[in-house]
Amino acid sequence: MSEHRRKPPQPQGGGRAETRRGQSGSSSGRRAAPRGATESPSDSYGSGSYGLGPYGAEGDERQSGGRADARRAAQRSSGGRRRAAEGAGGGRRGGPGPNGPGRGRGRAAGPPPQKRFIDYPRAGKYGAARWMPSWRQVTGLFIGFVGSLVAVAGIGYALVGVPDVAKAANAQNNVYYWSDGSQMVATGGETNRQIIGYEQIPASMRYAVMSAENKTFETDSGVDPRGIARALFNMAKGGQTQGGSTITQQYVKNARLDDQSQTLTRKFKELFISIKVGTNVSKEEIMAGYLNTAYFGRDSYGLQAAARAYFNQDAKDLDASQCAFLAAVLKGATYYDPAGNVAVDPVNATPKANKKRVVERWRWILDEEVKDGRMTAAKRGQYTTFPKTQNPRSNTALSGQIGYLVDLAKGYLINNTDKTGITADELQQGGYSIYTTFDKKKVAALEKSVKAVEKANIKPDKRPKTDKFVQFGGASVDPTTGAIKAIYGGEDATKHFTNNADTTGAQVGSTFKAFVLAAAMKWGVRDPDLGAEQAQDERTQVSPESIYSGKNKLKIKNYDNTVWKDKDDKEWLQRNDGDESYNPPSFRIDLREAMRVSSNSAYVQLGMDVGLDKVRESATDAGILDSSLASADFPSFSIGTSSPSAIRMAGAYATFAASGKQNTPYSVEKVTDKTGTTFDHQRIAKAKQVFTAQVADNVTDVLKTVVDDGTGTAAQLSGREVAGKTGTTDGNKSAWFVGYTPQLSTAISMFRMDDDETNKNREFLEMYGTGGQEKIHGASFPAEIWHDYMEQALQGAPVEDFPTPEPYGEVVDEDPLPSPTPSVTESEESTPTPSPTPTESEVVPSPTPTPTNSCGPFNVNCQGAGGADSGGADAGTTDGGVTFSPSPTPTDGQDSGNANGNGGVDGGDGGNGGNGGNGGIFG
Repeated sequence: MSEHRRKPPQPQGGGRAETRRGQSGSSSGRRAAPRGATESPSDSYGSGSYGLGPYGAEGDERQSGGRADARRAAQRSSGGRRRAAEGAGGGRRGGPGPNGPGRGRGRAAGPPPQKRFIDYPRAGKYGAARWMPSWRQVTGLFIGFVGSLVAVAGIGYALVGVPDVAKAANAQNNVYYWSDGSQMVATGGETNRQIIGYEQIPASMRYAVMSAENKTFETDSGVDPRGIARALFNMAKGGQTQGGSTITQQYVKNARLDDQSQTLTRKFKELFISIKVGTNVSKEEIMAGYLNTAYFGRDSYGLQAAARAYFNQDAKDLDASQCAFLAAVLKGATYYDPAGNVAVDPVNATPKANKKRVVERWRWILDEEVKDGRMTAAKRGQYTTFPKTQNPRSNTALSGQIGYLVDLAKGYLINNTDKTGITADELQQGGYSIYTTFDKKKVAALEKSVKAVEKANIKPDKRPKTDKFVQFGGASVDPTTGAIKAIYGGEDATKHFTNNADTTGAQVGSTFKAFVLAAAMKWGVRDPDLGAEQAQDERTQVSPESIYSGKNKLKIKNYDNTVWKDKDDKEWLQRNDGDESYNPPSFRIDLREAMRVSSNSAYVQLGMDVGLDKVRESATDAGILDSSLASADFPSFSIGTSSPSAIRMAGAYATFAASGKQNTPYSVEKVTDKTGTTFDHQRIAKAKQVFTAQVADNVTDVLKTVVDDGTGTAAQLSGREVAGKTGTTDGNKSAWFVGYTPQLSTAISMFRMDDDETNKNREFLEMYGTGGQEKIHGASFPAEIWHDYMEQALQGAPVEDFPTPEPYGEVVDEDPLPSPTPSVTESEESTPTPSPTPTESEVVPSPTPTPTNSCGPFNVNCQGAGGADSGGADAGTTDGGVTFSPSPTPTDGQDSGNANGNGGVDGGDGGNGGNGGNGGIFG
């Protein structure tokens, strides 16, 4: 047979099947072998496929293991990577066939995928299952988490140590400085702590503390997981943090005075320390350590210091009732010390509120001891009377005015934590240098002036019915800054512990009229012909020469000329001092003259025309705290039924002295510690222009007439201009003089009140006959003290005059009849006093009395005859001569006295609203 007719060799494995495989391979992208290829494996598979020739014949015979070798060879070749990538990308076109290009079955080149250490998201899963961890993964995660916690706990436990009570006792002092930089006093720290042994702690004290704070103390491990979780949760959500609830945890917290920050790091550290203490320290040591480091208030750290501070006896001598009381105080001395702490919280920490709170908790603790089996019911029955505590200041370094000054500075820092950055706890720990605004010489001068007047005139031994319980208060403020330069808080901070320069509840009387005038000039009076809503917007700003009625028993009207009536449809008849009508028969008097003679009727009606809401706003703009203001629902609001503090009254009048710029009174200039300056008042100081200079200077000019030729002549200073106002309240229960020069504003108050601050029924007492005078008014002792103090305080200071006021406002004339020249027929200060509390049926119009020719019209010391000088009855009776007695709800801190009386000396300035009147810090 011819060579050309010889059949080609048949491929192994059969031709048809192999042809199909070749076609299939071509379709998947395998490359056909070129014609004439050799039979070597590299030639047969070098392209990564075994294709068919143009006639369907297979190339070379496959060899055993040829595919793997071919792939490796292809990868080593220069085009291997490209062709492998092409195969991975979906294959390449096969060699040409009889019906078109062939297609090979694609095979991805490269190594197989590697297994991951953590199969997440899970391979081979789709949808939600891909993200669902396996049970092995969950178990492993839990074991890892627990193991980490154990490791951290072990390390934390090993690193912390047991606190040393002796080191914790070494708290630092706070040092207070005068305004000139000299040291005033050092308080707090180790000077009021003494460590005692467990055997000196009465069993009753231990039982009381356990029943009150940690019933399971003797059996627990020292840690309360729920308490820790609660504290962490509160911190996480930004709420108020809470300490650990066990005695062990509280001891650890108290002992770590170097770190009192409210952070997670500190909490965890205390947790580990508590666990270690609970494991390694006996319950006896823990109890003794806790009671030796706990703060009981009154700068007392530890049980022994507390026993001395409250009962003046050793801890070992305390009975069960006293122990229950001290356990109650541990809840928080600010709110459980029966003496109160108004310097820190003037609203909720009053003596009355604290006494009620601590008595309830004292009873509860004794009852809990019975329930817990730590006291018999019979013994509990012996303790029905609350234990008597001594006054809160036994530190002789705080005697005189120093204790009041320190309290004022502490209160300022704590009540302004958002600005000072100092909390009550941090201040208690000590280490601060506190530079105050108090001028040492001015403080001494104010105390000297009060003592001199008191010694010369107040004789409690000689006149116990009239001169006992007389008290004075005073404050002096720099108008340009608001710095409190001096205060008089009482006779001695270690004997009388209410600061009379701060909130006392004494009403301010006619000194409030300055705010009525300022409101009338700033906002103006309403048009009586307009509706209420339109009248609020369309007002007439008044001039001090505006005319009002000076008639006694004036029927008070609303701004629209309708008669004002109370809810019982009763009218308001406003009395003047001594039932005197000014300038009859027309009774016309301008506002300047009405201020000079302190006419009530004119200013009460002016307040109604302006709107009592605007009068209230005027007072708060000047610097009076809204919380110290009485209800503005009654006309008498305009004549001083409110009870701001002396500090706030001095600060408010300082606003007029500063031509309308208001500076909030403050007592601390700066605070430093070991890290440097932590607070500087200059960084937050900001004056507000609350009245225009025109308004403020005109108010000052009107108040000058009071001192120049009115009720305040006793306050005149040598060679200096003075503006001021007298004030006396209904029932003669308080008297004020508030005045200022351009450099200094000072307020002096005088009142009578039982000095027993634990007495729930304390009230202001009348001052008829006090000091040998028939009646006390602002122009008497308060003005005398003001004068004596200011002469000394301003000694050496340059003489400054008030700005000349610009004409302002329109002359409003309520009665367009021709006006005779106003004249004062009788002064409020020179008139003897008839019945102190006349009722409506007793009051008759008084003829104009004629003063003797030997006395000046406002000479308070004149003994000549004069006219009547009575006001109305005290609030709650006839409201100073009005025909009814309103009883509004007392404002914060006022007990239940009616704060809406009228009449009385100095223009009938409202009845006292009971003790406890609250104006906040610096009232």
